[in-house]
Amino acid sequence: MITSLALLSLLSSFFVLSASAATADQWRGRSIYQIITDRYALPEGADPTACNTADQTWCGGTWNTIRSNLDYIQNAGFTAIWISPVNQNYIGPRTAYGDPYHGYWMADVSQLNAKFGTADDLKALSDELHRRGMYLMVDIVVNNVMSTTQSLNLSSYFFQMQNEYHPYCPVDYSNLTSEQNCWLGDTKVYLPDVNTQDATVVDAYGTWIQQLVQTFNIDGLRLDAAKHVNADFWPGFCGKAGVFCMGEVYDGDVPSAAAWQGPQALDSILNYPLYTALIAGFTIPGPGNMSGLAEVVAQSKELFHDTGVLGNFLENQDVPRWHNQSVDPQSMYNAMTFAFMSDGIPIVYYGQEQGFSGGSDPYNREPLWPSNYANSTGYQLVTTLNQLRNFLVNGTTGWLTSPVQVLTTSPNGISIMKGNVVSVLTNIGSPPANTSVAVYTPWDNSLATIDILTCRQWAVGSNGTVEVQYTKGGVPVILVPDSQLDGSGLCGHATTLQAKSTTSLSSGAADLGIQRPTAITTSILFVILSLGLFMFNV
Repeated sequence: MITSLALLSLLSSFFVLSASAATADQWRGRSIYQIITDRYALPEGADPTACNTADQTWCGGTWNTIRSNLDYIQNAGFTAIWISPVNQNYIGPRTAYGDPYHGYWMADVSQLNAKFGTADDLKALSDELHRRGMYLMVDIVVNNVMSTTQSLNLSSYFFQMQNEYHPYCPVDYSNLTSEQNCWLGDTKVYLPDVNTQDATVVDAYGTWIQQLVQTFNIDGLRLDAAKHVNADFWPGFCGKAGVFCMGEVYDGDVPSAAAWQGPQALDSILNYPLYTALIAGFTIPGPGNMSGLAEVVAQSKELFHDTGVLGNFLENQDVPRWHNQSVDPQSMYNAMTFAFMSDGIPIVYYGQEQGFSGGSDPYNREPLWPSNYANSTGYQLVTTLNQLRNFLVNGTTGWLTSPVQVLTTSPNGISIMKGNVVSVLTNIGSPPANTSVAVYTPWDNSLATIDILTCRQWAVGSNGTVEVQYTKGGVPVILVPDSQLDGSGLCGHATTLQAKSTTSLSSGAADLGIQRPTAITTSILFVILSLGLFMFNV
């Protein structure tokens, strides 16, 4: 049996429960900023130029440097952070893929990774987040450990018995049993598969995760390689953790992915079906498949247990940056607006708001500090999106639990409605175009609405139609009834929120490259006679 489990069991007899035990419903209204700890912020006095992603080595970020730079995240309106794994990684000679700066090459989960700080440092980060009213999500690796050889030196691992690992076999990704029992990685860096069907392993993992969550007051877990673990392991594991669990199920197919969420499965998964559809719908150049995006929304509502807690993202450490796949910034602004204004928990990967453009691993793991944490166009958009979403989440309109509806689609755009908010999104890009879109809504004739991204006032035409013109480029539009913005702090409306000294509230009107009005203006919209028509005049 593992040597460190006895220590964990002894500690549990003296431990006082302190974790917030955040549930799926409590996470539903959150927005998450994802961080690779080593790449977010440097200690004072460190050399800011000494971080080349191609080197695949340590750059110096720690839990303390995250804590010292939380204002940047909170000022953008995020209410949670997700940090890379915190436990002890491989210690040894540099590999063909560099060093484990990312935190995913697990060795001993019972120990913390000293590269990122001490137990007191991690507790201090958790405490500061909770003082600010924010949640902490920690990335967890249970599927595998890491080795440079097929023969394991078991003394360096948490599990130290041969039967606690599956025997070596390369993964056949067309076979579920192989995916769950064989080793990920390759012959340069092996990822030996932990035998999560073994009762001793199950018990040990349960004791460990309960201790980790309680000791550091963790609010949620992101489960790495979740679909590579037998599905019946997760309910017991997450039950022991007692907090929200979001699994990584790297699968763009809705039926396959949806099987991993539910009462006898996971609370949530990363929404790879939506990610895949957003890439196909919005990237420039790209297929412009908006009907496919609408189909994913419809399928997801039918097959997922709860779309409201899925993790919506455009980037993470496993996929190329958006701007590596799309040449036009407006494509990201439109896709990001969809992720925030649809069902699900929006997740922004650090640097996305600064327009980073790295390709696949390791180039999508850039240091953030060269950006100088600028108040960039992307940062302004995220801030406005978060401010609106946080207002809607805390309001009385039922927006958070209202399922999203697709109003209309065309090859160049899609309009969605969630609660009483209509978002009109396009893939035409930044150049001005002699193009317009007409959207049929359930709103009453002459209802005054506000586009919160420009603070322009829009009056609804007959039969509930609104028309959006793209003579200044393909910017996203978010329309909210003017009367429902009281207390939001957006577009001239006063706020009822008490902002902490570390938080600055946006007034709306993110600068997306179009001229903003100096005062709220009224655009009387054209009457569209054909009911329900979504029309682009190209």
